[in-house]
Amino acid sequence: MNIIDFIRQPWPWYVAGPLVGLTVPALLLLGNKSFGISSSLRHACAMCFPANIPFFKYEWKKEIWNLIFVFGIFLGGLLTMGFFSNPDAIVISGDLRSELATYGITEINGLVPEQLFSWDRLFTVRGFVIMVLGGFLIGFGSRYAGGCTSGHSISGLANLQWPSLVATCCFMVGGLIMANFILPHILSL
Repeated sequence: MNIIDFIRQPWPWYVAGPLVGLTVPALLLLGNKSFGISSSLRHACAMCFPANIPFFKYEWKKEIWNLIFVFGIFLGGLLTMGFFSNPDAIVISGDLRSELATYGITEINGLVPEQLFSWDRLFTVRGFVIMVLGGFLIGFGSRYAGGCTSGHSISGLANLQWPSLVATCCFMVGGLIMANFILPHILSL
């Protein structure tokens, strides 16, 4: 097996998890930086729209590393899509496939079902709720919680921060409620 084939295959949790987890101490040791993604929107807004808004008046240039980090994630996604994509069909369990079929989602060819996530579905009630309202709620929740799941659940827990433990527990409970009680109603719209 060559390196390209090794990179293309799904990595087991016991390899990928520690690699993600090691970014926290690496950032702390190499630059005394804290891992998180949601703050990069604030930095980008402060950089691109230097209005007289107090929330955007700070030294965003000290956080330029965060914008470079996020750009690296974007670039890594593009490189992966272009050169390291797995040509095999995505395999999901038969039970999940059957459950999705009850909601009219039968074409599962890519990473996300086009019957849910596509430009023409955006202008349906279900598409608007999932993509626009869901995106707004994720952004609002990240701001309200003082960080996103990666900031709290990876970096905050690694630093033994009590607010990150509370936020992570709330993320988990919210995700369970959403997946089991709310999402089925949205999918049947």
